[in-house]
Amino acid sequence: MILSGSTFEEQIGYARAVVDGDRVYVSGTTGYDYATMTISDDVVEQAEQCLRNIGAALAEAGCTFADVLRVRYLLPDRADFEPCWPVLRSRFGDVRPAATMLVCGLADTRMKIEIEVDARVPVA
Repeated sequence: MILSGSTFEEQIGYARAVVDGDRVYVSGTTGYDYATMTISDDVVEQAEQCLRNIGAALAEAGCTFADVLRVRYLLPDRADFEPCWPVLRSRFGDVRPAATMLVCGLADTRMKIEIEVDARVPVA
């Protein structure tokens, strides 16, 4: 079990990521800076913070973005997705994981994007 220090993990009862054998399941991750529990109003900045948060969980599990097999993007406003593409491509462009984008409500109206990934721990 990997925890990020987010107060949501304790309040809701989940882990940032779970490692099961060679698989890593990273929970839906938003653009909160967990050190300050603040979130930007800008969707691109939120996407960047999501990826920093995910990157930290992957590193703790012994992975990098190169090990991601699947990514899911959740956004309340479909128009916010395209502005995030350059940031997302910077992490996933060479990896090309299976991907899904869903338009849905998120837990807090300040959240503009949530990203979830599944990865595989590389063989040593």
